[in-house]
Amino acid sequence: MTIAEFQDLIRRMYLRKDVARGVDGTFMWLMEEIGELASALRHGTQEEKAAEFADVLAWLATIANVAGVDLATALEEKYGRGCPGCGELVCVCPDAGKP
Repeated sequence: MTIAEFQDLIRRMYLRKDVARGVDGTFMWLMEEIGELASALRHGTQEEKAAEFADVLAWLATIANVAGVDLATALEEKYGRGCPGCGELVCVCPDAGKP
């Protein structure tokens, strides 16, 4: 499944509820899922980790849908030509900085 296909799947399943909740409410759900991912990374099984990664990605796609952002396009524009910091395909930015 591509990122575009996944975002569309999430849109078809949840958009009505997501729009009613809005960006702020949906962002809070994303933060809860990130907390669950943090817990799974510390103490979870591989299956629990995978499920939490999937949940975080789903809530991120949800927020993008509500905000009108096409994730595949955003990713291509920001990372499709290499690191946004140094422009190289294999990042050579200093370790102390972002990214």
